Amino acid sequence: MKTYSSTSLRIALLASFLILDSSFPLLAQGPLTPPGAPAPTMKSLDQVEPRIPINATNTPGDADSLFKITQPGSYYLTGNLTGVAAKYGIEVAASNVTIDLMGHSLLGAGGSLSGIATPSTSYNNLTVRNGVITGWGGNGIQLSGSGSLVEKIHASDNTIGIFVTHQAIVRSVTASRNTSLGIGTGGDALVESCVCFQNGTGITTGFRSIVTGCSVTLNNIGSGISVGGSSTVTACTVVANTSDGIRVTAGCVVTDNNCNGNGNAAGDGAGIHATSIKNRIVDNNCVGADRGIDVDLAGNIIFRNTCSDNTTNWSIAADNVFGPIVDRTAPSSALVIGDSAPDSSSNLNPNANFTY
Repeated sequence: MKTYSSTSLRIALLASFLILDSSFPLLAQGPLTPPGAPAPTMKSLDQVEPRIPINATNTPGDADSLFKITQPGSYYLTGNLTGVAAKYGIEVAASNVTIDLMGHSLLGAGGSLSGIATPSTSYNNLTVRNGVITGWGGNGIQLSGSGSLVEKIHASDNTIGIFVTHQAIVRSVTASRNTSLGIGTGGDALVESCVCFQNGTGITTGFRSIVTGCSVTLNNIGSGISVGGSSTVTACTVVANTSDGIRVTAGCVVTDNNCNGNGNAAGDGAGIHATSIKNRIVDNNCVGADRGIDVDLAGNIIFRNTCSDNTTNWSIAADNVFGPIVDRTAPSSALVIGDSAPDSSSNLNPNANFTY
């Protein structure tokens, strides 16, 4: 005689009930024929990467370029690009173009032209970002139209690292060992958070420009930073350039900069050199140059600066406005240990300049 567990018995009874109970509904199967052709369930390549790859199919070159962009759009590099003599790496012949190097390198060759360049000033609103451009016989990047943006680029060992014209932004760029110039702009430009070292000249801008938060060192021909009229240079570190650390013309603001060792080696230069009128030079530190602060003409204002260990700390033409220059090269102040100490500046004028 067979025996059943309680679970098996319950299953057997339930099955008998379903078979014998005619009132229990039977479920019909749906149609087996599909309602239509299968639809795609994945995104197309254009949907995943809506930008245009730079290659021989999409951006074919011509007699003087390896690749040439002739239509507005967003483009990207898919691998390193190696230059050849007498050609640009990428020529841009359209406005409203963005190029993402995607971390790849444009590697120049002997006799090559510029890495990325526009042949005309009529092409505007161009962006280049995210890569390395090195060893080009011309410039690393040369964008001749207005409104350009260059960011997160390493430009080295070219003739000029980065050159853009009016209304441009250059930011988070490293320019090194470019034989003529690290970074150059036209007027109304912004250069921010850049590192510029061992070029011929460091950073040069046109009028009404701003250079801020940059490190500019060991440039071996010209000045570290040189700007056109009505410009601002602020919060930069400018060290050991062969000529002036910071050089301005007229109507500029120079504030909160640290200038050290300019006029380097056999060169001749000032920490800050104002060659014209109506400049405001405030809250800078100038150390170890041929001249600390050098002002050529009348009509400037010089407040709250400090100079030390320059061959000549202050060289200021007649008829300028400046706070008192206080000599504190030998302060004779007492050792300070604790919570308070007397003033050792010897001057209470809030606009005083100090030699220390």
